[in-house]
Amino acid sequence: MQHDSPTSHDMQACIHACTKCHHLCLQTALTHCLEVGGSHIEPAHFRLMMNCAELCQTSANLQLSGSAFSAQLCAVCAQVCEACAASCEQIGGMEACVQACRSCAESCRAMSGAVH
Repeated sequence: MQHDSPTSHDMQACIHACTKCHHLCLQTALTHCLEVGGSHIEPAHFRLMMNCAELCQTSANLQLSGSAFSAQLCAVCAQVCEACAASCEQIGGMEACVQACRSCAESCRAMSGAVH
């Protein structure tokens, strides 16, 4: 199956989505989750939020640098963002994080050439 190459506009949109997701996951984990406690700081959930934030930042950085590995990382980033969104949705009270993760996952899937 042939995929259209991503445009500069697509890449800028993905970089923006990754940056927003990085910001929201990190901020939500370190402020909201730590303050609320309980299931919000369960190791698997908290680790996933931190992993998502780091992958989103790295994905944006690789795209900005024109790395040949950015499409591969975008594919992984999309998977982690989907898992993070599901975890945040299940726990509740983190709708902005859920939306940022889903938006980033969609954009990263497009950049990776994955079929939706």
